[in-house]
Amino acid sequence: MKDSLRTFGSHRAGRSQVRLLPFHWLRSYPLSQLRNLIGFSLCQSTDAPPTSSVFGQPETENPVRIMATGLTVLCRSRLLAGGLRVRKNVSPAVAAIRITEERRHWYSVSHLTVQERIEKKSQRAMLGGGQHRIDAQHKRGKLTARERVQLLLDPDSFVEYDKFVEHRCSDFGMGTEDNKFPGDSVVTGQGRINGRLVYVFSQDFTVFGGSLSGAHAQKICKIMDQALLVGAPVIGLNDSGGARIQEGVESLAGYADIFLRNVLTSGVIPQISLIMGPCAGGAVYSPALTDFTFMVKDTSYLFITGPDVVKSVTNEDVTQEDLGGAKTHTAVSGVAHKAFENDVDALLNLREFFNFIPLNNKDPAPIRECQDPCDRLVPSLDTVVPLESTKAYDMSEIVSAIADEREFFELMPNYAKNIIIGFARMNGCTVGIVGNQPKVASGCLDINASVKGARFVRFCDAFNIPIITFVDVPGFLPGTSQEYGGIIRHGAKLLYAFAEATVPKITVITRKAYGGAYDVMSSKHLRGDLNYAWPTAEVAVMGAKGAVQIIFKGKGNEVKAEAEYVETFANPFPAAVRGFVDDIIEPATTRKRICRDLEMLANKKQTNPWKKHGNIPL
Repeated sequence: MKDSLRTFGSHRAGRSQVRLLPFHWLRSYPLSQLRNLIGFSLCQSTDAPPTSSVFGQPETENPVRIMATGLTVLCRSRLLAGGLRVRKNVSPAVAAIRITEERRHWYSVSHLTVQERIEKKSQRAMLGGGQHRIDAQHKRGKLTARERVQLLLDPDSFVEYDKFVEHRCSDFGMGTEDNKFPGDSVVTGQGRINGRLVYVFSQDFTVFGGSLSGAHAQKICKIMDQALLVGAPVIGLNDSGGARIQEGVESLAGYADIFLRNVLTSGVIPQISLIMGPCAGGAVYSPALTDFTFMVKDTSYLFITGPDVVKSVTNEDVTQEDLGGAKTHTAVSGVAHKAFENDVDALLNLREFFNFIPLNNKDPAPIRECQDPCDRLVPSLDTVVPLESTKAYDMSEIVSAIADEREFFELMPNYAKNIIIGFARMNGCTVGIVGNQPKVASGCLDINASVKGARFVRFCDAFNIPIITFVDVPGFLPGTSQEYGGIIRHGAKLLYAFAEATVPKITVITRKAYGGAYDVMSSKHLRGDLNYAWPTAEVAVMGAKGAVQIIFKGKGNEVKAEAEYVETFANPFPAAVRGFVDDIIEPATTRKRICRDLEMLANKKQTNPWKKHGNIPL
């Protein structure tokens, strides 16, 4: 063993014994070069058994082991039917050439029939980057691309596209057969979720880290084009390290092709992104352009530049999680709509979420059979609003109480908590819910709440989903930070969204509706179809105390004036007598009223003046 490398085992197919390889042969060829030439897999331990094939094929019973310098080189004996044989009096160069030829022969499919070639390519496609990379993915607590698709879609409904597509790059050694994987780094196709058609792409991190190549982008663009053609949603399962550097500008062009389709399909078919791994650089803009973005806690990241670049440019020390983790984007930036515990939880919740949305902008809102009576009274609503106007209550309790089976899929629950948005069902029909949250900042509208609400309202309007608005708003949040941040411009987005919407709009004022915020929250003046007020509603320019301080400033007797103001304005009658609310209703009858109105508005037809597009204050 001091002077030679011992090979264990022999192959009897050609009745040739494997011989000892002198150490000076290995010294004349660096290990990295040998690995490149013959596809050896290097292991840390000399006792480590072969676990998987770098060729994407199962191991055979007779691996050849070459032990040297503390490393084990595992060479698969499937290279040839006769195995790997090294004879006497053969130079190292000739031996290397023979080994390379054998290796090429294994990769080559020219000696196989068409059916055998199809089967071989299909097997390699199913393994992605190989079993060892699949195991590494599982160790991180993540599913593989194909496992995710199978869990998301109905059983046996997935139809894969472009399974045999390979990248076209030949630079930096990418042109070799072992660097080409059938299907490249993304799995694409169409399937069903609860029987409804959907197109899916799932990036495969086991193949070049899920990086985007020209072929990768081409596959995604193909399913997006077909989804637009037939009118079906697109779901993207993102797990990618970014652009494939070896392909240079072709990779960047691929991103631009995807971005263009994100824009062209916006408002035509729903687009959903589920971030299940890293998503960095230019790759982040595709999820940003989609309608909804979800993340997985602890394993998904979204950022333009990583922590290392941030450190070099700004000298800030920040972790991946703090910079672009699920908590950051669901609670601070508002980029993501919701985060889930793990891959399985995320995919199951995505299936549930998908049931709320229509297939395209020409389909009506989905309707599900409802066992909850549409005329059900909700007595608890009669006492949910406190008698003291300054005391908080939970608006989400009202939403859950009136929704079918108390089911409310809230979106962005940890961002801009002073407004709630989400989907529910009323008598089986999907509705969008928007409501002020008195528990947080008294329900005041601020920059983040306005943007959060506006984006949701525009989605509902684009896809024919009725909007139900619950109002308890004392106004826009005052302060220099809001004024400097552009509350005027951002608040106008919510106003614009409600005013532009032509879907059925029903509004319920539960308590306060003060100032400009009253107008903004789907008021009668913004083409609200049915506007109701509870007996506890107050519609006024501002609260009594503030109004009296302005009206009677310096005139004394402010206590009496405040009582007079409350008597005059702190009730729903001033708005009701002017027709600004259609009725003052008992809270317990709210569900019954809304269900009846939605049935009446089902055939509503309303259009806006022709325009190329509006100029929303972005």
